[in-house]
Amino acid sequence: MRNVRIEDVDHLDRDVIALGNDYPLGFVLPAHQHRRAQLLYGISGLMHVSTREGEWVVPPQHAVWIPPETIHRVKFAGVSTRSLYIEPALAATLREGERCRVISVSPLLRQLLMGAVDLPALYESERDRALITLMQLELALMSVREFDIPLPQHPALLAQCQAFLLSPSIHDPAERWSSTLFMSASTFRRHFLQQTGMSFSTWRQRACVVSALALLVAGKSVNEVALSLGYDSGSSFATMFRRVTGQPPSFYRHA
Repeated sequence: MRNVRIEDVDHLDRDVIALGNDYPLGFVLPAHQHRRAQLLYGISGLMHVSTREGEWVVPPQHAVWIPPETIHRVKFAGVSTRSLYIEPALAATLREGERCRVISVSPLLRQLLMGAVDLPALYESERDRALITLMQLELALMSVREFDIPLPQHPALLAQCQAFLLSPSIHDPAERWSSTLFMSASTFRRHFLQQTGMSFSTWRQRACVVSALALLVAGKSVNEVALSLGYDSGSSFATMFRRVTGQPPSFYRHA
């Protein structure tokens, strides 16, 4: 089914409902939630998904797993999507205990997602049910990509993190943050770890990587991205990027 709202078909007696939608550049779905879990896959373009717990950048050929009843907001940068909406009981067996996650999409899962949106709303044939079953098996095997930026709940620290994300820099010192928050450096580092589950330096690097993804997909050169994030050279940025993501920056350019 294409360009259909899940609210209009959620009642269907099927554990998995597949929908396809196209979104123009800059389109925003305001904060909302679904009764079912959602696997949101972007064939092209870029998606920014945000919840109270964090932000996720989803490059092309990746998907984001959104558990049932999770309030989320999505900004699309020219995206054609394929979504699976999965009954909560089944979802728990596929990605047990997970919060929102960006996951890899294998070539096989990609083709299954492409085919699933052309199934009848109440698919019944042995072939159609086999496609849905195979898609579930493949989904359960997909690895998580570290493309999320956890956000703190503490209001002042959250404001600092959000300001950083607007203009990230790999050399932004913890001392500046601690001074702004009227904390000692050691207290700030403990507080940051408690609030985000990550050390400040790891979070800062993760934020730079995720910001770089969006710039690379938009067509910026590796050198442009490196310099904008405060790296001395494209090569030093590329080394860090490959270490964190497992792919060179060029992999995501014009993806």
